[in-house]
Amino acid sequence: DSDLSMRTLSTPSPALIFPQNSHSFQNGRGSSTSSSSVTGETVAMVHSPPPTRLTHPLIRLASKHQKEQANVDRLPDHAMIHVFSFLPTNQLCRCARVCRRWYNLAWDPRLWRTIRLTGETINVDRALKVLTRRLCQDTPNVCLMLETVVVSGCRRLTDRGLYTIAQCCPELRRLEVSGCYNISNEAVFDVVSLCPNLEHLDVSGCSKVTCISLTREASIKLSPLHGKQISIRYLDMTDCFVLEDEGLHTIAAHCTQLTHLYLRRCVRITDEGLRYLMIYCTSIKELSVSDCRFVSDFGMREIAKLESRLRYLSIAHCGRITDVGIRYIAKYCSKLRYLNARGCEGITDHGVEYLAKNCTKLKSLDIGKCPLVSDTGLEFLALNCFNLKRLSLKSCESITGQGLQIVAANCFDLQMLNVQDCDVSVDALRFVKRHCKRCIIEHTNPAFF
Repeated sequence: DSDLSMRTLSTPSPALIFPQNSHSFQNGRGSSTSSSSVTGETVAMVHSPPPTRLTHPLIRLASKHQKEQANVDRLPDHAMIHVFSFLPTNQLCRCARVCRRWYNLAWDPRLWRTIRLTGETINVDRALKVLTRRLCQDTPNVCLMLETVVVSGCRRLTDRGLYTIAQCCPELRRLEVSGCYNISNEAVFDVVSLCPNLEHLDVSGCSKVTCISLTREASIKLSPLHGKQISIRYLDMTDCFVLEDEGLHTIAAHCTQLTHLYLRRCVRITDEGLRYLMIYCTSIKELSVSDCRFVSDFGMREIAKLESRLRYLSIAHCGRITDVGIRYIAKYCSKLRYLNARGCEGITDHGVEYLAKNCTKLKSLDIGKCPLVSDTGLEFLALNCFNLKRLSLKSCESITGQGLQIVAANCFDLQMLNVQDCDVSVDALRFVKRHCKRCIIEHTNPAFF
C-alpha cells in the first residue's frame, strides 16, 4: 500500500471502489491522487472532498442550468439519507463525489452500519483498510458504528482484510465471507476474539477454515470464563471440507450459544463429532448435516437430545440413516417443523408413519429419492400433518396418484408439491390443483399444464 491513506487523514475524504482503467476524477482544484500499477485490478481509491463551487464560467453556467433541473437537490437531508441507505457501498462512495452536500450526507454515520462489497476483482483488503480509516476519523482506531460486513465472493480477501476488521470494528455483529478461500483459522480467531458481540458468522466455502476458537492470548486472559466468550449464534460452515470431529469439538466448546449451525458437505464429520456438539450446544434450533456421509442412526440419537428445541433438520444424502434414526428424532423432537431427508434410501413407510404421528406440526418435508416410501406413508402424513405446506417426493418410484389425492384431500394449505420423475397421472395432478388452489406443482408430465 502507498501513503495515500495517510495523506488524507487530515481532511475528510470518501473511499471509492473503481476499476483501475477508469478516468481520473478531476475538479477545480486538481486531479485524483490515487493510482494502481496492477493491470485490470479493482482497488479502493481516495479523493479529496468536492469543491463548493466551480470556477470556470462555462462550467458554472452549465452547472446552474443542471441545478435548475435537478429536483433531487430539493429533497431535505433526511430524505436524501433515506435514499442513500438503499445503495451498496461502492455506489455510496460514488455519491460522495457529486458535491459537498452529498459528500457530507454520504458519510452520515447512520449509513455506515453495513459494508457490502462483491466482485472477484476487487482489492478487498485495501478497500476495507481505506473505509475503516475514514470511518475511524472521529474515533481514532475504532469504528463504533459498523455492525455488518459482507464480502461474500471476494476471492482476493486475505487474512490482512480480516485483521483490519478485527482491529477496527469491536462492535461487529455480522460477518459474511463465504467463498473467500484465502482466509485461514488465525484471522478468524482474531475476529471472534476482538469482536465480542459477533453473533452471525458465515465462512461457507472457506476451505482453509477448520475451526472456530479464541486466540491463545484471549483464552489465557479470559480463562475463568473460557469457552463462554464467543457469542456466535449463527454459524455457517458449508463446504468447509477439512473440518473434522476435533475441530467440531473445539467449536462446540467455544460457541455454546449456537442456535443455527450448518455443516453441509463437511464430509469428514462423523457421529462422534455430533456427540461433542450435543454436550455443549444444547440450544440449537436449526441443524444441517446434509451430505455428511459418515453420519448414521447413532448420530440421530445424539441430535435427538435437543428434544423440543429442534425445529429444522437437514440430513439429505446421509445414506447411513434409516428408520431407526428417524424414530429417534420423531420420538424426542416433537416440535420439528422442517425435515429434509432426500436421498436417505433406508427410510421406509414405517419411518414416515412414526414421524407423522409424533411430529404433527411438520410444515415442510422432503423425502425425495426414497424408493421405499409409498402411498401408505403418504396416507399417514395426510391423516396427521394437516399443517403441511411443502412436500417433495421427487423420484419416489413407489408413489402413485392415489397417495397424492389423499394428501390433497387433507392438507388444504399445501403450497408446494414436487412430484418430478414420479409415475402419477394427469387426473391426480388436477385433483391436487382443485383442492389445494395455492399449490405450485413441480412435475415432469407434459400433458399437465
